[in-house]
Amino acid sequence: MAIRKIVLQGDEILTKVCKPVTKFDQKLHDLLDDMKDTLEQANGAGLAAPQVGILRRAVVVLDDDEAVLELVNPEIVFTEGEQCGPEGCLSVPGKYGMVTRPNRVRVRAQDRSGQWFEAEGVGLTARAFCHELEHLDGHLYVEHIDRFLTEEELVAYYREQGYDMDEEGEE
Repeated sequence: MAIRKIVLQGDEILTKVCKPVTKFDQKLHDLLDDMKDTLEQANGAGLAAPQVGILRRAVVVLDDDEAVLELVNPEIVFTEGEQCGPEGCLSVPGKYGMVTRPNRVRVRAQDRSGQWFEAEGVGLTARAFCHELEHLDGHLYVEHIDRFLTEEELVAYYREQGYDMDEEGEE
């Protein structure tokens, strides 16, 4: 297992549509393991294969219980409600913008062995499902924002939501 380099906005790989995974082999297992390690090291909520330079339909997402879900060939099968909040991306470091997403999302995906399953998330997990699956089609969250938030606006938003923030905006 290894930490992979995260591709940054401006790299054309982030604008390409990913190919479906057809081989559920050790190479895929290594990719998923590396993506989990990279996500943990970067302290993110999700990571898509193109963000580590691989054009395959695979993502890892933290679920509502902070466990890492591996989603291979995922698709959204149900959405409900709406939420609007600040969103960032490991490929667009240090920048956030307000994005409206569904509040509840169910995805259908394959696991690392190729078995189909469904997973559902609300709030941040629903947001992460939508965000990461967009990466698989060559899109970034910045396509949904009017402007980036200032650090003061971000801190004010989280304080308003009841998060205890220190002077640097950390929880």
